[in-house]
Amino acid sequence: MEEALGVNVDTIEKIYNTVAEFLVNYSFQVLGAIIILILGWIFARWLSKLIVRFCDGKKVDVTLAKFIGSCTYLLILACFVIIALGKFGISVAPFVAAVGALTLGAGLALQGPVSNYGAGFIIILTRPFVVGNTISVAGISGVVEEVKLGMTLMRTEDDELIVVPNRHLIGEVLYNSFENKIVEGTVGIAYGSDTDMVIETLTQRLQEMDCVAATPKLKIGIEDFGENGIIIGLRYWVPAKNYFSHKYAVNAVVYRTLQEENVSIPFPQREVRMVQ
Repeated sequence: MEEALGVNVDTIEKIYNTVAEFLVNYSFQVLGAIIILILGWIFARWLSKLIVRFCDGKKVDVTLAKFIGSCTYLLILACFVIIALGKFGISVAPFVAAVGALTLGAGLALQGPVSNYGAGFIIILTRPFVVGNTISVAGISGVVEEVKLGMTLMRTEDDELIVVPNRHLIGEVLYNSFENKIVEGTVGIAYGSDTDMVIETLTQRLQEMDCVAATPKLKIGIEDFGENGIIIGLRYWVPAKNYFSHKYAVNAVVYRTLQEENVSIPFPQREVRMVQ
C-alpha cells in the first residue's frame, strides 16, 4: 500500500515538474500564441464581414458574397495559426507540404464534388439564371428555388423538389424562360370557317385571362392545313409554377369560344361506298 502510494506521489511529482518546466520555458510563447490566435480570429471575422458588406453594396450575388467572405476568413485564420506555431519553434515547411499533399489527395478523391463547386462558382459569376427563373436542362424542368455552390434546387408544379448537381448545368444546352413558360397548342376548325374571326376572337379571349402573360405577346395564327380541317396554332406564356393548370384553363376557354361562335371542330371521317 505504502509502495503504491509512493509510486503515485513520484508520478505526480514528475508530471508537476514537467508542467512547471514547460511553463517556465514556454509560458511567454504560449501566451503570445494565444494572443495571436485571438487577434487573428477577431481580424478574420471583421475582414470577412467587411467583404460581405462591400459585395452587398456592389449588388454581388448573396451566395458568391458569402463564399468570398468564408474563404477570406479561413485564409486569414490559417495565416495566424501558422504564425502561432512559429512561436513554439515549429517549422511550418513540413506542415505546408503535408497540407499540400492532403489537398491533392482530397482533390483526386473528390473530383465530383469539387467539379460541382467549380460549376456553382461559374453559375454565380455568369448568372445564366437566378432564383425564380424557369429552366429546362437534360429533360428536367422547374422553377429555380435556390442556387448553392454544389447544387441547384428546383421546384416543379407538383411541389417536387429536384436537386441538380451544378456540373450537369454547365456545358449543357440550358433553356431559361425566366418567370413564364411557353405553351404551344393547336386546335382544328372546319374548312370554310372564318379564320380571321376565329383568330381575332381567340386572341381577345386569351388576352383577358389573368394567367396568360402580357409579355411576350401571345401569337395565334394558321399553322397548317390538315386532311380534315385548318389547324390553328396557339403560342402563349403562363407562370411556370402552375403550368398545367393554366394550360387546361386556356384549352377550356378555347373550346367554349368555338362553341359560342358556332365554329365546328372537325374530326376524321371516312366515306364507305357499297358497290353492287
